[in-house]
Amino acid sequence: MTTFQGIPAGAFGFYEELQDNNNRQWWQEHKAGYQSLVKEPLAALLAELEPRFGPAKLFRPNRDIRFSEDKSPYKTAQGAVASVQEGVGYYLQISADGLLVGGGYHSHTPAQLARYRNSVDASGTGEALRHIVENVAAAGFSVEGEKLKTVPRGYDRGHPRAELLKHKSLSAGVHLGRPEWLATAGAAHEIAELWEDLRPLVDWVSRHAAP
Repeated sequence: MTTFQGIPAGAFGFYEELQDNNNRQWWQEHKAGYQSLVKEPLAALLAELEPRFGPAKLFRPNRDIRFSEDKSPYKTAQGAVASVQEGVGYYLQISADGLLVGGGYHSHTPAQLARYRNSVDASGTGEALRHIVENVAAAGFSVEGEKLKTVPRGYDRGHPRAELLKHKSLSAGVHLGRPEWLATAGAAHEIAELWEDLRPLVDWVSRHAAP
């Protein structure tokens, strides 16, 4: 494993070109660029972050097109996740738009959803989450996740944490574009600091929403 030295600017150029040439022939001709500009730097970055944030992996570059009208074979972004547990953890992605950093939980089995809603409903754990979400938003992250349009059945519409009850998944992320530090070894520190900002959210959902 090579030492992480930053994400080269060419990684973004790779995805800019892929957007206009999303086909197998172009990919095969530029696969070496994917390896050197995208896969290898991100693998080195994850190896550096793993001890602090949990087991990490890169997502496959291929799209699952079996049930999609869009038959473009390749993803136009490279994502990676460091998992605290199944469906819960920290996320990063690079694309033509630059870097995205986030964290939270994305899966929502019936058991997870019940645990999450019960914890949001309870005053102690629910208020703790409300404060965490407020702090995350104040730090510049967008609070996201799949949501219902209304408060779920069985809960008062005037519930003090009604918006949080609507969530079926809960995460936060920030689009950073292409900061100058991204091409340097210091990017590992910058991303780690952003993930640390999200640690209270990740820890809460790990305790109260995970299986």
